[in-house]
Order: sequence, then structure tokens, then C-alpha cells
Amino acid sequence: MSVLSSEDNDGFPERFEKRRVSSKKPFFKDIEDMFHEIEKMMEHEFEDFQEKVPKEFIKERKLSDGSTVRELGPFVHGYSVKIGSDGKPDIQEFGNLKKAPGGTKVKEEREPLVDVVDNADEIRVVVELPGVEKSDIKLYGTDDSLTISVDTSQYKYYKEVELPAKIRTKEARSTYKNGVLEVVIPKLEPSGSPKGEPINIS
Repeated sequence: MSVLSSEDNDGFPERFEKRRVSSKKPFFKDIEDMFHEIEKMMEHEFEDFQEKVPKEFIKERKLSDGSTVRELGPFVHGYSVKIGSDGKPDIQEFGNLKKAPGGTKVKEEREPLVDVVDNADEIRVVVELPGVEKSDIKLYGTDDSLTISVDTSQYKYYKEVELPAKIRTKEARSTYKNGVLEVVIPKLEPSGSPKGEPINIS
């Protein structure tokens, strides 16, 4: 899985270094073009955003020499890109910056990076929550979704994850280690299982 992300207080456009691998193969050329378009879009969004930063994300800090500097943020915005089973790129956006009518908006909660793995008998959900204590995580499940939230003075995360199949929520297992939450939930019906009641053949 490849990740493009930016987390800094200022100077957003300068953070986007062009790191692309050239190739004559059409598949890699398509991927290269896609990353190029993403970089252009993010550069434009951040340039526009710096002119419209909400007041709650502007802080002033005094230096030892008595001068004052202005700090912006924290802002997080990125994309996770992986190739799906159909061979097409699957792009997931994460962070606390969201495109909205009138320009980019800042959300109080960050959307964490989430990876959903659809196995034959179960679904595995991996969520990155750096800096968070296990006791701060709230996890809720329905028969086809998970909701992950963290609300502390320092970290705020929120994400609703739609699952690719119905699950047995009460049989879910979860672990949290080194900033990574992993949830494994059995499917209500394993992939490929016949539907309905069996009928005897005489």
C-alpha cells in the first residue's frame, strides 16, 4: 500500500516533492499520471487553504528572543492507494482537511487511515491511530459497519467504515498495539456459501 501524506504547520506546497518512477509500461505510466494529478490537486488546495485558515487553527508563540511567530495547524491530508482485486487503483482519503463548496474545510476530528481486508470467512479492519491510548478508543459495530472514535484534548479521530459483507458483531476480536488497531469479525455468511434452506433431492 502506498501513502501520500502531508502534516506540517506551514509551507505546504514545498512539501510535495516529485517522486515518481518512469516506465515505458502502460500500467505504470497510468499510475504515474494519477500521482501527478493528485499532487497538482493537493498543491492547489493547500495554496488556496492558507488564505482561509480558521481562527481556531492559528496560534502565536513567543520565542526566547521576545519575537512572536504564527503557527498554523495541525493539518493532515493524504491518500492511501492500493490496487484492488479487479486491477484498478483504490484511493482512500484521510486526515482533517475536506474539500467542500467554497473551498477546503478543516474538521475537528481526523479521519484515520483504514485498511479493510475481505477474507473468505472474516473481515479484517486495520486502523492507524498514532499517539492514542487503548482506553481512549471507542469502537462500535453494526451488522455491516464499524465506527471508530477518539476524543481527547490532544487527539481526535472519527471514522465510519462500511464493510463489504454482513458480520457477526458480537464475535468480533480486536487488538491495539503501537498505534495500530486491528479488528477481526467473522462474516455472517462465508463467501461462496449457498443462500436459503437446503432441499433434499429424492
